Amino acid sequence: MSRIAIVVKGYPRLSETFIAQEILGLEQRGLALDIWSLRRPTDGRTHPMHDAIVAPVTYLPEYLYQAPLRVLRGLGAALRRPGLGRALGAAWRDLRRDPSPSRLRRIGQAAVLARELPHTVGHLHVHYLHTPASVVRYASLLTGLSWTFSAHAKDIWTTPDWEKRQKLADARWGVTCTAEGAQHLGQLAPCPDHVELVYHGLDLARFPAPPDARPDRDGLDPADPVRILSVGRAVAKKGYDDLLKALAALPGDLHWRFVHVGGGELLDRLKRDAASLGERVAFLGPKTQPEVVALMREADLFVLPAKAAGNGDQDGLPNVLMEAASQRLVSVATSFAGIPEFLRDGVDGVLVLPGDWEALSNAINLVVRDPARREALGRSAHARLTTRFGAADGLDRLTQKFRETLSAGA
Repeated sequence: MSRIAIVVKGYPRLSETFIAQEILGLEQRGLALDIWSLRRPTDGRTHPMHDAIVAPVTYLPEYLYQAPLRVLRGLGAALRRPGLGRALGAAWRDLRRDPSPSRLRRIGQAAVLARELPHTVGHLHVHYLHTPASVVRYASLLTGLSWTFSAHAKDIWTTPDWEKRQKLADARWGVTCTAEGAQHLGQLAPCPDHVELVYHGLDLARFPAPPDARPDRDGLDPADPVRILSVGRAVAKKGYDDLLKALAALPGDLHWRFVHVGGGELLDRLKRDAASLGERVAFLGPKTQPEVVALMREADLFVLPAKAAGNGDQDGLPNVLMEAASQRLVSVATSFAGIPEFLRDGVDGVLVLPGDWEALSNAINLVVRDPARREALGRSAHARLTTRFGAADGLDRLTQKFRETLSAGA
């Protein structure tokens, strides 16, 4: 059977465990994959999943001037391809709407990808519907290979509708990881079932069994403060500005410690904003998944106040909420994006409106003071994870779709 070229924006990335989990799961189901990345890694560390993946990785030139010979060879090869006219037509129409250096870069990267793809590759699949999908779409037009996509969050909500319509019309099919995203893309697609809802879920085999019991900390003992944890990139859509306000507003008789895990462009600003909270707040930077799980096992409460960023960017269904549930760790989050599809308010966690830091502070205060409620909510979230949000069903469905697509192409 032919190989599938998986195209990603950057690889490997600590913040994209869902992509690594999917690639590894597809390999374990017998699919032969190649990974093509638009960027080289910047994290400096990897998850154990990355070490288990056997697919070879090829890096396209992130900026065309960095690899002029590769780009010239790609463009020269494109001139001899039967699909050149279709690719040029699509690229010209896109350039008229988006005359940016980024658009030109995607065209050059597509030419390199089309030239360097092995003959054993029979299909292209891309994660993210924005810039990576542009590269894959142009490469598909050049080579005649079919292509499909996995859409996630930012790529859905920050890509113009005209561009999404074009890509949806050209792609063989697509999947996305929230019902909200599937409904939105289905309205832009040639037909609603062109985009299918496939949850990432969580491969529980990679996680230890949850602790048998958790300490009954209630925040009243200054020698044993409640431990609050959040994991996520320091970007606007994660809502950490609201979380710091909520923590600052907690009652004076409540004793707590907050730990943040992750990098991100707003990290320095968050550290400055948290200075008034003193040693109660710690920023640990990026961590591997085993390190994150260890922190979840020690924590009493997980918080993720996701919201829409000013540019329209938003989360889908953050995997960290499922990772917290794998350890029966209760979450306080927002009723936003795909979060309510997993966490039911008052049943599997506590949800507040996005951007409402006062409600967030009140929810944290009430949950911290009630260890029995935390235990009940954590157990319910774990049960929902294991019965409804395991990774196997989604991986099996993707494997079926890929096999059918490869067979049709053959």
